[in-house]
Amino acid sequence: MIRQFNAAKKQVQLSVFRKRSEKRMTLALFDLDHTLLKGDSDYQWGQFLIGKGLVEPEQYAAANLYFFEQYKQGVLDIHAYSAFAFEPLSEHSMAELAVLHREFMVSVIQPLITDAARQLVEQHREQGHTLMVITATNSFITRPIVEAFGIPHLLATEPKVVDGHYTREIDGIPCFQAGKVTRLQQWLETSAETLSGSYFYSDSRNDLPLLEMVDNPIAVDPDDTLRAIALEKSWPILSLR
Repeated sequence: MIRQFNAAKKQVQLSVFRKRSEKRMTLALFDLDHTLLKGDSDYQWGQFLIGKGLVEPEQYAAANLYFFEQYKQGVLDIHAYSAFAFEPLSEHSMAELAVLHREFMVSVIQPLITDAARQLVEQHREQGHTLMVITATNSFITRPIVEAFGIPHLLATEPKVVDGHYTREIDGIPCFQAGKVTRLQQWLETSAETLSGSYFYSDSRNDLPLLEMVDNPIAVDPDDTLRAIALEKSWPILSLR
């Protein structure tokens, strides 16, 4: 009787272990701008607003370029930039913004999505990997783009919403530099996923904290700093353009 009980107990434990193992899948993480896209959606959204006459063209273009250069140099003040980038969002209703974003997707974003980027995502999907975009660009801009790739998970910088309108503040931890690591760790705590066997694709020196955490860091059309580090560490380098 005791032998039968122990055998049954062992069977239950094996069953639970299998179920837990089945829930865990390899994470495939993707940066968005200059990685899955052959351009920067955040910067292009600013240029789109200028083209629509919704912001003062000269001052906005100069500020947009200034922050973009800061980002490329790895010295961006994410809070100052977000206050600037969120201001046009705060001045329009959600319905108005949705209409603008649909036009933005068609006229600006679709041409920035390459066949190579789609194929890379599909390769991971076919392997049963858990797909996620993790990006510093805010969720208003990025969520429809991520949905266009059929990627179910997104971690992005979140604009704070009050009374149904965006504000100029960040809600929570910005998904930028070390903040990407923190946001991902928070997500992992609420999921059955782990970083075992994980992949992360990025173009930017700003993503080094997360690239150094995953099992498979891949540099995609990298900036000069990331290219040098990738070569030094023998990380794969690929192009999606």
